[in-house]
Amino acid sequence: MIRGVMALLVVGLLAGCAPEVGSEAWCKDLDAKPKGEWTGNEAKDYTKHCIF
Repeated sequence: MIRGVMALLVVGLLAGCAPEVGSEAWCKDLDAKPKGEWTGNEAKDYTKHCIF
């Protein structure tokens, strides 16, 4: 039980560290990531927020 709670806490903390989609930091992070590793949603969001 305690391990499950600790795992959820760690996942929650790590998820809170990711930049918001569409922010300048998010666009820069995606620029550094190889385009072959982008998901379909990332490509769509990048086009919507970082190009236009």
